Amino acid sequence: MIMNQYLQSSVTDDEGELCVGGVGVFAGYLERDDLTAKALVEIDGEMFYKTDHQVKLRGQRIELGEIERCLLKTSISACVVVKWNDDHLVAYVQTSDIDEVQLREHCQSHLPPHMIPSLFVILDKLPLNPNGKIDRKLLPPPNFASMHLTNPHEHLLPVNETEVIIHHIWCDLLKQTQISTNTNIFTLGGHSLMIMQLFNRYKTEFHLETNTLSITDLLRHPTIIDHAQLIHQTMNATNNINDFHWSSLHIMKASFAQERIFLDEQIRFSSHKTTMNNMYVILLLYRISSMNDHISISRLQHAFQSIIRKHQILRTALYLDTNGTII
Repeated sequence: MIMNQYLQSSVTDDEGELCVGGVGVFAGYLERDDLTAKALVEIDGEMFYKTDHQVKLRGQRIELGEIERCLLKTSISACVVVKWNDDHLVAYVQTSDIDEVQLREHCQSHLPPHMIPSLFVILDKLPLNPNGKIDRKLLPPPNFASMHLTNPHEHLLPVNETEVIIHHIWCDLLKQTQISTNTNIFTLGGHSLMIMQLFNRYKTEFHLETNTLSITDLLRHPTIIDHAQLIHQTMNATNNINDFHWSSLHIMKASFAQERIFLDEQIRFSSHKTTMNNMYVILLLYRISSMNDHISISRLQHAFQSIIRKHQILRTALYLDTNGTII
């Protein structure tokens, strides 16, 4: 409903505030009664939510005031955060002694990723209306083309095959031609949904299993270098076949007849230890030349395990003591 300043329903063509009620209305701000009093109003015993600076961005509800209060804990004198073109959060900051890098690092330490502004606009003075409040209509339009230039470090190129692939994916999603490998993706307009897109692209490009890579880790380490290291760690953990617990295959003890064959062959080849070993120890070697072969080590390992579980003879073992005698 639309209410006037006296909490009465506005008539046709009158201005008023939009109030929303129902089960979706929140209970108030934690330990901030002053903000709760401004945002919530009781009408006929029911709580209504008045007009406020809450926005919805990529499915997430965001209180712009929380971001502003976070920024005001630095040395800045004033700020305002707005949603621009339904795509980005832009923070306008009045300061002369702190730069964008410091502001972004502060936000990353105190806010979740979806609440970190894509761009920080540093102004000598924020525009004010006749009432002394910040006039949002007079804020200058942000220059999103400069976002990829905000990184103070030197431009780093990919140094290995993994970084090259990741760099190509980033450029494709962010519509860029070059991105330094130490650039934070959020400074380029990246967001949490884009991290999920990267997650799915990485699984396809690097043939990763579903549970081997974490979206949370990608959010916490938002550079090409970081993502390459995470993928290397994931692939190394997946490729370690020696970590497999052979007890899960239910190894079976050889039968009496099989043990007798083994003893007979020990006598026959007693003078040819190498021949004897080759008969009972069969080595298999598979060479994978590069990632371009599209081989999933974990799937290959799973295939071997499935075959071993299916065929009992492959799970049959001779138990020997240190002298080579059957136990």
